[in-house]
Amino acid sequence: MTDGEAVTAAAGTGEAAARAGGTAARAAGAAAHAGGVAARTGGAVAHWAPGSQILWRYRENGGPRIHIARPVTVVRDDADLLAVWMAPGTECVKPALADGTPVHHEPLASRYTKPRTVQRDRWFGTGVLKLARPGEPWSVWLFWEPGWRFKNWYVNLEEPLARWPGGVDSEDHFLDISVQPDGRWQWRDEDEFAQAQRDGLMDAALAERVRRAGRSAVAVIDAWGPPFCDGWQDWRPDPSWPVPSLPEDWDRTPAHVST
Repeated sequence: MTDGEAVTAAAGTGEAAARAGGTAARAAGAAAHAGGVAARTGGAVAHWAPGSQILWRYRENGGPRIHIARPVTVVRDDADLLAVWMAPGTECVKPALADGTPVHHEPLASRYTKPRTVQRDRWFGTGVLKLARPGEPWSVWLFWEPGWRFKNWYVNLEEPLARWPGGVDSEDHFLDISVQPDGRWQWRDEDEFAQAQRDGLMDAALAERVRRAGRSAVAVIDAWGPPFCDGWQDWRPDPSWPVPSLPEDWDRTPAHVST
């Protein structure tokens, strides 16, 4: 997903490799560390209270490592919906080419084949509200212009979120849908979706599953079902919420996950 994303580099590349050696050692203590973030019941992660701070992460395509990590604040979390707020100025982690080139400055033909690393950045702009229903292969993101003029919804096609005590994990599926305030929609990043298949990051079966998910999302948009009909564009964050910090062990391995 690239629409609306505006970040500025805050650290050099290559820090993922420097931390990788300590990831396994940290994993043993991850459950204890996360115990103060959320409770667990029989291996399932309990719901987070509004105001809780968690991580919203994505694995790299075709690999096990986390390459996107964004600290967010929980707005709502129940059996029907997880809603989180990513505030302006949030320090996050995003992929970059090993030579420091921003991913989307690289020509599409070589974008997914050149060596990569990660870098710490800041999210700036007006912030993003993210909504995800349990088991659904997409999340819906809301963007605003300055002054809280609603800009658009963005349907990010992805693996259903896997919950763990410190947050949620997924894998992005390249293809997305942009939805205007009047309900008009269009496919986004179809070129990246096609290139990912050519480069072996997505086989034919997964590509078809993503297309089906996209068609299902379009059906919800056309019917103006939830969350589009729920008035989230009028939501505003609690002004007392601090901007969450990016933990040093943002790439830790969860001891338990659930959906």
